Amino acid sequence: MTILTSIQQRQDEIITRIATAAYAQPIMSNGFLFEGDVRDNFYYASYLFAASVDSAITFEGDRTAAKDKAERIFHHLLEIQDQNPASETYGHWPLNLRPTPQEASKNTLPVELMGSLMVYFAQRYQEQLSDALREAFETSIRHIYNSNFYRKPVTYFGHHEAKYTAAKLIFGQRYGDEALVADGYESLRLTLARIKEHGMTEYGGLPWFWHWVQAFTCAWQLIEDGEIRHELSRMLDYLWNERATFYLGGAWVGPHARIWPHDMPKDTNVLHDYVQFGDFQLPDHMPRTEYAGFLVYEAPLASRQKALHRAEPVEIKRQIPKQIGTAVHEKDFLHSYVYLTESFAMGGMWERIREFDNEQHRWDVAFPLDTTQEGVNHAYFFHPDVEQPEGDLRHQSEYTEVLFHENVIMASYAIPDDQPAYIKGCLPLGEWVEEPHGLFGRVGEVYMAVYIQQAYDREVLDDRIFVTSRGRANAVVVECVDQVMAASYGISDVHHFADRMKSKQPQYVPNNEISYTSLSQQTLLLASGPNQEISRLINEIPIDWSSYTVA
Repeated sequence: MTILTSIQQRQDEIITRIATAAYAQPIMSNGFLFEGDVRDNFYYASYLFAASVDSAITFEGDRTAAKDKAERIFHHLLEIQDQNPASETYGHWPLNLRPTPQEASKNTLPVELMGSLMVYFAQRYQEQLSDALREAFETSIRHIYNSNFYRKPVTYFGHHEAKYTAAKLIFGQRYGDEALVADGYESLRLTLARIKEHGMTEYGGLPWFWHWVQAFTCAWQLIEDGEIRHELSRMLDYLWNERATFYLGGAWVGPHARIWPHDMPKDTNVLHDYVQFGDFQLPDHMPRTEYAGFLVYEAPLASRQKALHRAEPVEIKRQIPKQIGTAVHEKDFLHSYVYLTESFAMGGMWERIREFDNEQHRWDVAFPLDTTQEGVNHAYFFHPDVEQPEGDLRHQSEYTEVLFHENVIMASYAIPDDQPAYIKGCLPLGEWVEEPHGLFGRVGEVYMAVYIQQAYDREVLDDRIFVTSRGRANAVVVECVDQVMAASYGISDVHHFADRMKSKQPQYVPNNEISYTSLSQQTLLLASGPNQEISRLINEIPIDWSSYTVA
């Protein structure tokens, strides 16, 4: 899909959409639009204000009324900041506004990103703000500066410290604090050197990756020092190359250190992708608006070409520093594998690790995002951790072993007696043929075979197929092939594909050993080795870990 609009046009489209929604949404009795996350009030009011004062923005509402509504929301927001210098939560806001905005407990999260964005907003619209609101913003921003929440050393190289680093630069410049600017610059240099040498521990972590992008883009747009701005450009070049590497038509492919329900099994946190790459339609549902309509740094041409032109399949093999709790072990690596084509991607993380909130997403098949359809664009199976909330397709257990090789994924599940004796999976909608030990389908331009060792039940929902398979010894094998390659095998439709593939059942033997011969006649073996440690063999040749690099 080709969208023939510029970055500015796509940003204006986002502003128009969100401003229109904010204009139509009634203000609650407490003066806010939202009570679940205070930051959404800031974002929506920002877009509404922008549409009310910028004649280049398409807006069908009453601009005077829109501006008044946005300013009233801003006033309510700024009033609930903790402005008591003696308070432990000085400079902070509540995260949610229950039971009332005044009674809600303060939280350290909102100011991390919102504080820097407030500086950007107040500076960009200083001429259009009313005198009272301009003064209220200045008071609030100075309290943020005086709170010193960002004055922390760089230790773990995660998204929190990325936001602290940007804040040091932004607030240091605004208030002429040369020592703070120097601290921010040093933190920036340390962070960039660390992630370029060892990689990001927060691999594929959304929405936290976008917090890196927004924080440093905000700083890049505000900072006047040429040397620092150049280093910010280098940081943003790195971040956008990372995004482009794992990009497929709006989808984020490969494993994720953390996911939220709006990131999986359908990519819906896509506004920054839309602005940068624009190769899909802007979705109606936008769960995280943040500042995609305002902040932009155009990625290098090479990164944009990498993201948008997938003429030949590629294997992406990455070493990723392991993070356990708050400790980063740069010499102890995880290994990420992705096989990426122009129509699908598949792979994941060889090692399972219990990361923050146990949100590691181990493996999946990803398809380009179609925002015109309700259906999900990821397929995966997993054994649920005992801590998993009902209905949540996250929080995987440790009882999985995997094999990745090009267009095949193999996963075995040896489930102990004290764990839930089932696996569950999610498949995209499409044209599917159901057989006793497998599902064979066509999703978009891709044929997909899904073999399941034990019997299974499937439930077709409005946007996905939900699969459950019971048993303490289980396995899933997935093979994908695009329509062009399928035609070279003489496959013309999904029924022909099913007939061909159902005769290729994987071979399951005791000790969870699985062998499978793919359409390309490669025999893959997932086997338990000495001392029950997993030995993953491909055509009886061990995996070459030396081919897994940082970038």
